[in-house]
Amino acid sequence: MNVTALPKIELHLHLEGAAPPAFIRGLAKQRHVDLSGIFDADGNYRFAGFRTFLKVYEAATETLKTPGDYHRLTLAVLEESAASGVIYCETFLSPDFCGGRDLGAWREYLDAIRDAADQAERQLGITLRGIVTSIRHFGPDKARQAARCAAETAGDFIVGFGISGDETVGKPRDFAWSFDLAREAGLRLTAHAGEWCGPDSIRDALADLRPDRIGHGVRAIEDPALVDELAEKGIVLELCPGSNIALGLYPGWRRHPIGALYDRGVRITVSTDDPPFFRTTMAREYDRLAEAFGWDADVFRRIARTSLDAAFCDADTRTRVLKRMEPEHA
Repeated sequence: MNVTALPKIELHLHLEGAAPPAFIRGLAKQRHVDLSGIFDADGNYRFAGFRTFLKVYEAATETLKTPGDYHRLTLAVLEESAASGVIYCETFLSPDFCGGRDLGAWREYLDAIRDAADQAERQLGITLRGIVTSIRHFGPDKARQAARCAAETAGDFIVGFGISGDETVGKPRDFAWSFDLAREAGLRLTAHAGEWCGPDSIRDALADLRPDRIGHGVRAIEDPALVDELAEKGIVLELCPGSNIALGLYPGWRRHPIGALYDRGVRITVSTDDPPFFRTTMAREYDRLAEAFGWDADVFRRIARTSLDAAFCDADTRTRVLKRMEPEHA
């Protein structure tokens, strides 16, 4: 069976980072914003390394000015995801980019995103849920504001809270207050760790933030005892191999630790992170993983089921999505 045709669950996707370059160029032209420096000659995003990637990412978001922009963006992203076989997706949403962490403005952006998600579910059969995400390098004070936005809009659509950005800035404990607030509001938790910092960053995130999932977490492979702990405790890793390879963390697919983590019993998921930046899709991730590790359809079905079990949605949504994963619907 062609594994790229399998139904897919994606848990680690940044909404702005999934914006097609042509979409951002169109907004820039409409708004008379000069973004020529962030694209290469072929019209793709241009960056060299993680920090310049962050700068290009944030420059691209400058074109997204209104809730209507995010409505169009959400539809464009979900069209791409559905074309790759994704039937359920959780996306990171940041109040920093959606209304400047003002609760009233955030609600307007959120309404637009949710309306687009409802439209995409009707038309494309893909279900979207949101995870409010603070930006680590923006600092703890802004993270608290983002957490308040998350807590005030927690519900059936906003199902989680997390932190992304430059993990070399600050310590997980600096953001514990924000995670505690989100937890008290009933939100599930995820934290980027173990991507650009080593295994200790994962240990610190688990101890200080107590997340349900770890975003990336690949550097755990450098500490066999931590790998055993992750497997024993059932901590889910949101792995994005194409992202790690594109950013130079690993030299190629066969050298990526996803295979070793899976073999060691760690609960892994597969996502694209910021797909147009890294010139990937969920279908391409599946194809390259099958080629690199010889994984067959049964392996990918297990990964998809792990992903759905780890999703932050409510039980009714999980049951509905599970039915669409069954062979007669695949």
